Amino acid sequence: MNKKIRNVAIIAHVDHGKTTLVDKILHQCKLFGEHEKPGELIMDSNDLERERGITILSKNVSVSYNDIKINIIDTPGHSDFGGEVERVLNMADGVLLLVDAFEGTMPQTRFVLQKALEIGLKPVVVINKVDKPNCRPLEVQEEVFELMFNLDGSDEQLDFPTFYGSAKEGWMSDDVTKRTNDITSLLDGIIKYIPEPKVEEGPTQMRITSLDYSSYVGRIAIGKVFRGTLKANQQVAVIRKDKSVVKQVIKELFVYDGFQRKNVDEAESGELVAIVGLENFEIGETIAHIDHPDQLDPIAVDEPTMSMLFTINNSPFYGKEGKYVTSRHIKERLEKELEKNLALQVHDTDSADKFNVYGRGILHLSVLIENMRREGYELQVGQPQVLYKMIGAQKSEPFEELTIDVPDEYSGTVIEMVSQRKGEMKNMIRKGDRINVEFEVPSRGLIGLNNQVLTATAGEAIMNHRFIEYRPTVGPIKERQNGSLIAMESGTAIAYALHKLQDRGKFFVAPGENVYAGQVIGQNTREGDLVLNVTKTKKLTNMRASGSDDKVLLAPPIEFSLEDALEYIEKDEYVEITPKRIRLRKILLDENDRKRAKMKS
Repeated sequence: MNKKIRNVAIIAHVDHGKTTLVDKILHQCKLFGEHEKPGELIMDSNDLERERGITILSKNVSVSYNDIKINIIDTPGHSDFGGEVERVLNMADGVLLLVDAFEGTMPQTRFVLQKALEIGLKPVVVINKVDKPNCRPLEVQEEVFELMFNLDGSDEQLDFPTFYGSAKEGWMSDDVTKRTNDITSLLDGIIKYIPEPKVEEGPTQMRITSLDYSSYVGRIAIGKVFRGTLKANQQVAVIRKDKSVVKQVIKELFVYDGFQRKNVDEAESGELVAIVGLENFEIGETIAHIDHPDQLDPIAVDEPTMSMLFTINNSPFYGKEGKYVTSRHIKERLEKELEKNLALQVHDTDSADKFNVYGRGILHLSVLIENMRREGYELQVGQPQVLYKMIGAQKSEPFEELTIDVPDEYSGTVIEMVSQRKGEMKNMIRKGDRINVEFEVPSRGLIGLNNQVLTATAGEAIMNHRFIEYRPTVGPIKERQNGSLIAMESGTAIAYALHKLQDRGKFFVAPGENVYAGQVIGQNTREGDLVLNVTKTKKLTNMRASGSDDKVLLAPPIEFSLEDALEYIEKDEYVEITPKRIRLRKILLDENDRKRAKMKS
């Protein structure tokens, strides 16, 4: 055993305080000097992670406590980024399972914990946020035990230690009735309960479990040394998934030291390392001794469940805000993303301007799109489509477990909404004045549901879902009840015109905003699309000035986030994305073209 190292992954549902706990561990282990002010959410280095308050990319950091090096792996909590979690768990020897003292176990907790238990990791449970009113730490601890039991945890895994505390306030204790001043009891628990890395005798073996990309040195292989040692400038055998062997040389070897990677000459088994110099490698392949190429079991990455069409922006407003607008730019950017985003696939279409991008869900794909628009790209994307599979002779589609936490008075409305989308209710639990309802629903039924549920519950509902499996397809699902309001002419939206047309529906544009013919500018109150002229100004007369009734009362326009827009559109619509704007439009801008296409279909 390598007693000087502990490799621990932190897993939790979104927003249960995982990244905040990592912050406190870094401060407790004095990773920063007195003069350094790192702030909060230190591990969320990406702007998008900080804004959304979620972890998207798994990251490694190492701290030293009582002369023992603790390698901490911060993992994403959202199931759309499950591809990240599964791989990095292979680098850990134990997990910290973080659970909210009020909310208890949630779908994503189950998703990640199942993966950890399957590969035999020892769990340490942390009940966080015990400072919240109405929290129920002892009940939640029972929930965690039941969950582990249902996931077929071993006797050793079910005999887990539990710590209680508040990551935000910076304390942890192994006694629910006793409050401490810091989190040393948790750090002592990590050293006591998380096993040392197992060191096997024999020649070198390492599995590539993650990768990074640098524009200077190319792809960087990351993983845990299972046995033997690795050295800089060592010749190694890279064993492919098809068992073919390629001889390569490690140019540079790094281990984690704080947030940085430290260049070393040698790394022992049990250590997490990053290797520079290997070419054309894939996740799950084995690096082995040149004379003894023994392969480790390869890792399977979950397949995509959803696709989206990416195409160039060809609207009348193209090129006004973006720096990269051509299909070549978009293709190069997608290929660059494939270097490090393993759950993503890009397929060419019969058009050079269009690409089918496959991912794990709308959030997974929208994070890529958001990063692209911030980098100066302009593009258009089509409606998300679930991926079907033939299992035997049966056409199958992905199903998800959906949990909705909702106030009691809205529960009937929510159950009816999900049932209309072919969802089947499995469980219903009361938590105080709120109801927690569990469904199994086709992935298709989730597209656009979040918006509708939030509107129906006055923003009170909390929705979470995770992929279960492929099942035989269910019948057609009508996703959007209302048609679109479409601009008739290009020009500027006028308050006078919007005021006169308010009874037609809800608008997405404000007065003074430029619109073009074929742009979706609102939601119709009825089914079917309606073409409107919002650029119409009031006629001048000798008797009345054009500004005499400026005091029109307009409802504020609906503003879509990127995910909302992707979930809202229909099959004949695109979301136009530029660095400054998100617009909705019809694929065919001309009204006569749309009529002809409708007649053909």
